[in-house]
Amino acid sequence: MRVENAETFALQALAWLASDEDLLGGFMGMTGLDHDQLRARAGDGEFLGAVLDYILSADTMVLDCAAALNCPPDQVVAARAALPGGAQVHWT
Repeated sequence: MRVENAETFALQALAWLASDEDLLGGFMGMTGLDHDQLRARAGDGEFLGAVLDYILSADTMVLDCAAALNCPPDQVVAARAALPGGAQVHWT
């Protein structure tokens, strides 16, 4: 997936996350950001990667996000891999 497509996807995922007060509250609590900081960072690739990391932290979030965005769940993983910090680590 191209970086531009991954960023667009992550912004859509962020919009989905923001549509649920509980999910958004959990994300904001994890990051320590307030609403203004969240809006200011929304265009930053590293921040968008963190959004996808949060979604990827629970299978139910991945499935719910994928359903809401009308895409296969593995698209969340592909988008994360294309953003900064998402490269797969090879330990061997």
